[in-house]
Amino acid sequence: MAASRHARDLHGMTVGLCKETLEGEARVALVPANIAILKKIGGDVAVEKGAGEASGYADKEYEEAGAKIVDKDAIWKSDLVVKIRPPSAEEAKKLENRMIVGQLMARQNQELVDQLSTQGATALSMDMLLRTLSRGQAFDVLSSQANIAGIRAVVDAAATIQKPFAGQMTAAGRINPSKVLVCGVGVAGLAAIQQAKNLNAVVSAFDVRSATKEQVQSLGAKFLEVESDESGEAAGGYAKEMSAEWFEAADQMLLKECASTNVIITTAQIPGKKAPTLIKKNMVEAMPPGSVTIDLAAETGGNVETTVPGEVVQVGGVTCVGYTNMPSRMANTASTLFGGNVTKLLQSMVDKENNFTVDIENDEAVRSMCVVHNGTKLEPYVPPPPPPETEKQEAVTEVVEETDPASDAMKDATIATGVLGTGVVVGSAVPGAGMLGTFALSVWVGSQAVRGVAHALHSPLMSITNAISGMTIVGGMLQLGGGLLPTTSAQVLAASAVSLSSINLVGGFIVTKKMLDMFRRPDDPPEYWHYYLIPSGAVCAGFTGLNLVGMGSPGLSSAVALASGLGCIAGISAMSDQKTTRLANFLAMGGVGMGLTTTLFAMQASGAVYGQFLLMGALGGIAGQQIAARIGPTSLPQAVAGFHSLVGIAATSTAVGDFMLHGLGHGSFHAASIYLGAWMGSITCTGSIIACLKLAEKMSSKPLALPGRDAMNIAMGVGSAACMVGFMTTGSPAMAAMCLAGGVGFSGALGFHMTASIGGADMPVVITLLNSYSGWALCAEGFILDQPLLTVVGALIGSSGAFLTKIMCDGMNRSLTNVILGGFGTSSGAVQTQEGLVHTEIDVAGTVAALKDADSVCIVPGYGLAVAQAQGAVAAIAKQLTDAGKTVSFAVHPVAGRMPGQLNVLLAEAGVPYDIVYEMEEINEEMDNVDVTMVIGANDTVNSAAEDDPNSQIAGMPVIQVWKSKHVVFMKRSMASGYAGVDNPVFYKENTDMLLGNAADTCEQIKQGLAAK
Repeated sequence: MAASRHARDLHGMTVGLCKETLEGEARVALVPANIAILKKIGGDVAVEKGAGEASGYADKEYEEAGAKIVDKDAIWKSDLVVKIRPPSAEEAKKLENRMIVGQLMARQNQELVDQLSTQGATALSMDMLLRTLSRGQAFDVLSSQANIAGIRAVVDAAATIQKPFAGQMTAAGRINPSKVLVCGVGVAGLAAIQQAKNLNAVVSAFDVRSATKEQVQSLGAKFLEVESDESGEAAGGYAKEMSAEWFEAADQMLLKECASTNVIITTAQIPGKKAPTLIKKNMVEAMPPGSVTIDLAAETGGNVETTVPGEVVQVGGVTCVGYTNMPSRMANTASTLFGGNVTKLLQSMVDKENNFTVDIENDEAVRSMCVVHNGTKLEPYVPPPPPPETEKQEAVTEVVEETDPASDAMKDATIATGVLGTGVVVGSAVPGAGMLGTFALSVWVGSQAVRGVAHALHSPLMSITNAISGMTIVGGMLQLGGGLLPTTSAQVLAASAVSLSSINLVGGFIVTKKMLDMFRRPDDPPEYWHYYLIPSGAVCAGFTGLNLVGMGSPGLSSAVALASGLGCIAGISAMSDQKTTRLANFLAMGGVGMGLTTTLFAMQASGAVYGQFLLMGALGGIAGQQIAARIGPTSLPQAVAGFHSLVGIAATSTAVGDFMLHGLGHGSFHAASIYLGAWMGSITCTGSIIACLKLAEKMSSKPLALPGRDAMNIAMGVGSAACMVGFMTTGSPAMAAMCLAGGVGFSGALGFHMTASIGGADMPVVITLLNSYSGWALCAEGFILDQPLLTVVGALIGSSGAFLTKIMCDGMNRSLTNVILGGFGTSSGAVQTQEGLVHTEIDVAGTVAALKDADSVCIVPGYGLAVAQAQGAVAAIAKQLTDAGKTVSFAVHPVAGRMPGQLNVLLAEAGVPYDIVYEMEEINEEMDNVDVTMVIGANDTVNSAAEDDPNSQIAGMPVIQVWKSKHVVFMKRSMASGYAGVDNPVFYKENTDMLLGNAADTCEQIKQGLAAK
């Protein structure tokens, strides 16, 4: 196999798999899934005939995985032999000077070590691993096997004891739950505690190491403590031998506890020494009749005095189980885990040049396991001492920055003064205090409305605000003229605004309804939110009736317009709770409906013009319905961006149309409103078009970096300001028209260039920013036409979009100023490359096995899930795991996907209940407790470089800390970087496996694998 940056190559080495010969040993050191991995990375594998039969793996399965079946003698001629149990002297002799990996029990088998040294062999005793190494967890056979032993101990106890673990209350009487005592809180002990708790037993635990108390209590068990100041902690995470006084105190405590205990499981062992006797014969005799003891330390002498190694005996009415090889009683699963440890170890021993190397100089894990190297016996490894505590403290002290509360308060007060002063100056130019008050209150309401909306509902929130921004139709309606068709340029612009706004209104509300309906759960009660259209319908009918009979009045119109604005506000506010999200759409529709009704009577046009309105509105509405029908979950981001562009065109059309109809002479504030309305509409239009193209991948997602980018933005900004001053001060209509055209041109160019200069990873922020722009354009339209309704709705959308943009910037650690200015003045940091690092891969079978063995599974979806359309298969996998009794959760980053909340919509569409979908902050607190994390199509949002590499382009971005879980499976098409173009160090961590391929196919295979018995 050709060497490559990401491949671990064994260069054709022959790995030999022995059949275990110890009586009662049913495990095997490698399973067929491991063979496939070793073959894939260049190794040849020879398997002794019948090696896996006892653990349920036939020779045919090994052959299908790529192994060669050989006889007993041939296996020892392999370059590297893997074995669970130590070889006999005769077997070791056949190894000659080659290499062996397994549990050699080097401390107890010095004669074997001497023999291997004499032969010039190399030996790695995996039971000697320095277990405090974080990267060593992937090779820790003692932990993986102890975990199985602890689970099996509870299974055997439950099968042996003469009462159920769980208590019951029946008509015949009460059955108390079994009391289980676990002595020794290592890996096996913790697994036993968890398994016993799963069976609803009352569990307590005892250990000489007081530090295990927190672990015991975290599992819901009671920790028994001996009244003594003596500590049982020893180096390497093991326990030390205790004094006679301590044992005397422990005996008294345990004797009292045993009197009411039904099951005792002991796991305490000391490396290289006889197991300590914790449970004396008198304690066993004190247990209730029918009880059972399971001694996992039986092979090294036992923790229970009455244990007979390898046998099951009766002591009074108590059954004492002394099986000496508990993992072998679950041989299939134990072999899978052991094989995974061995495979990961072999893969880790490939250096940067892809040479298989026993690196005892730089690799602590290998050095701690290596007992013989090329014939040289090595002393047990002693890790270097940690740095002195004083040095650590000094280092911490150096990075802590002192803050001055007075300076911070003064800084905030200064900013508030500037904002307030600017607001007063700007407000003094507004001719009517009423409109200014309406504007200010609407801004405040908009920001408060968004504050309560969960990240999961940000996509529907943007969709509904986008639909409401279609109220730009009001400006077009008031400017319509001519007959059934427009006759002047201004009337053409008005008709265009009506048609384009209708597309936005109809399409936007349909898309919003589709999104919100996805969040319905199968067991949710029927909903009748459409009844809430009755109040707005009654208002519209009453208002129409009164106007038709001549009883209409300006006050009545203002009241209905106010009700319209309140309906839109209520629609956005209802998005704050999953229970009322689908009500939001109907409230907003009612608000828009009341606004359109008041505008119809405000038009005071001829019948032909009303016919023109119906024609333009119908054309736009039909187009909106057709567009919405074709929009799927994966195309939502570009669809929203496209709708924004229509709002921008409509706002510009209205502003320019008003200038064409009424010209100058209405005051500087009116002129400023016209200019800003046209300017905001133009930048929204072009920016949205570029965003749409980038999101649809019709345009490169990389930032456009033209020479003199910043100077170009400054020039266009200065040009826009100059045109605005000229438009507001000139008395010449021709000059005013030129200035307005120049402003629209500069604005459109700015929208194009700034959006193109923003990288694809920032598109979620751009989408929310454009949403805000469309609102401010609509607000300006309200000032132009003196329509408080448009000012309310525009300020509502503009402020809510701005606040949502701030949330997105915080979620991506992006500067809001930087995003608005298209990357102004920034330079990319040096990307920390992963050159020389290597990854490990896993196949579908290995992933299925990991999921079946896990108790807690977290699924982290990304945009790759959307592209592959794999949400249905992922939802099915989650249901299979949940039905199997496992805890399943989904973790969604605030900016996962190409627009806020897109992944939540996809999961809802697939039927994933929203109450198992968690936000980043919630899941990060629980990630340490997750057994398996499946990352499907995500990259940047789970990139540890954001926290670890200050030079990374995403440094400081909050991410989901998937690497803290016990095992991470990354599902991606390739090892390529994510949307931000930054390498991900998590790919190369020891607890990470890459499952490469199409997510849809892979998820389907995993689903089938979980369904197979």
